[in-house]
Amino acid sequence: MFENLSGRLGDVLSRLKGRGALSEKDVDEAMREVRRALLEADVALPVAKSFIDKVKARAVGHEVLKSVTPGQQVIKIVHDELVEMLGGTEADTSISLRAAAPVVLMMVGLQGSGKTTSTAKIAKRMTARDKRKVMMASLDTRRPAAQEQLKILGEQAGIATLPIVAGQQPVAIAKRAVEAARLGGFDVLMLDTAGRIHIDEELMAEVAEVRDVANPHETLLVADSLTGQDAVNVAEQFNSRIGVTGIVLTRVDGDGRGGAALSMRAVTGVPIKLLGTGEKMDALEDFRADRVAGRILGMGDVVSLVEKAAETIDAEKANKMAERMRKGQFDLNDMAEQLAQMGRMGGMKGVLGLLPGVNKAQMQAAQAHMDDSVVKRQAAIISSMTKKERENPKLLNASRKKRVARGSGTEVQEINRLLKLHRQMADMMKMMGRQKGGMMSKLFGGGAPEMPPEMAGDPQALQKMLPQGGFPKGPGGLPGLPGSGFGGNAPGLPGLPTGKKKK
Repeated sequence: MFENLSGRLGDVLSRLKGRGALSEKDVDEAMREVRRALLEADVALPVAKSFIDKVKARAVGHEVLKSVTPGQQVIKIVHDELVEMLGGTEADTSISLRAAAPVVLMMVGLQGSGKTTSTAKIAKRMTARDKRKVMMASLDTRRPAAQEQLKILGEQAGIATLPIVAGQQPVAIAKRAVEAARLGGFDVLMLDTAGRIHIDEELMAEVAEVRDVANPHETLLVADSLTGQDAVNVAEQFNSRIGVTGIVLTRVDGDGRGGAALSMRAVTGVPIKLLGTGEKMDALEDFRADRVAGRILGMGDVVSLVEKAAETIDAEKANKMAERMRKGQFDLNDMAEQLAQMGRMGGMKGVLGLLPGVNKAQMQAAQAHMDDSVVKRQAAIISSMTKKERENPKLLNASRKKRVARGSGTEVQEINRLLKLHRQMADMMKMMGRQKGGMMSKLFGGGAPEMPPEMAGDPQALQKMLPQGGFPKGPGGLPGLPGSGFGGNAPGLPGLPTGKKKK
């Protein structure tokens, strides 16, 4: 969502980096470009103006203009002010459940903003992650089959839903849902209200009546991040009429310009709590101001990447693979597992988007039509091999390669490229395993390959264990992007080696 804004800000701020000294004129010119970039990204005018004034006031100060690295200092100021605009690092963006059961959460928003899907996503997350007993109830009697939609989503996710009574009105449904949740011993009750336009007085009065009856502990406004400037008006209207305690932004994975996210928090003062990043039921992220600011400025978000890994990694498999890598063993089965792991973490785009300094490389990859379909083809090639061939790729002679190509619907040249990439990755794994005090030692203590408890419980603790200068540079590139070498200090991941292609 922030790609356009990130690209524009990156270009402006990179020009400042190369300057040995900055004058007030340099800062003024840069801030004009930043202001233009924010407005083009649909950030509300008052928000953009306030942001530029704050950055400029700090950037023209003596400590910046006389600094050894003035360009870097300005970038830090822009980052700090972005974090502040998005709510600050101390803001509590978690959904509060500190109330007597059943805790009522009411979902409100415009028609088509994604309330019903978001309701099911949040309910599933609370059930799986927080171990809460959740019930959902649809109060949407206006949209055809809306109640049936929530019922089907509940069945798919294994979440209880309030039985549908034909003809019952929203306020009566809310009363029945609260009583049913109380008698059923549910921890959380989620009310999915009907979509409405914020100028519809009748519907706004209806949702206010539901609020008075259900007395929700949290009222979450579900907003489509592609809405643009009008998203701010929506948030203000709902907040003034109903009282909103948090915002859930949907379609964050879309190609919108991102200004809504920056504006809504600044204008309403209501915290953004969750980001919907896709259609799947697990495509939901906690909102963290510092992480989003880091993504916008191309600094990456390694903590979110580690959290994704912790949620999707099978600890037993990871320990076995770590032991194999320590011994220098890395066959095509291991490579297939790496490709599958990357798919579970959001694919190549999802992983690249969280790594620092790879925005331009990501765009270049997209232009070259190198997407997740390449990774899927590689997985198909490996699955078309025999067990012995996967364990010992040297068995793959010309006739075997032709057989694998027929079985996977690919060409022999693609198989050769895959085998070359596997050799490069295997070399990197050997190098990592041999290094004393290297990544393997830092992650697994150099002794028995036990997964540290911090990994699952505290991703930031794991991040501190990683090498400060990034992972060891290897000869290859990302799976599907051989030799994509991002150079610099962009960190890699096991199975995602970095470094420039050998000449």
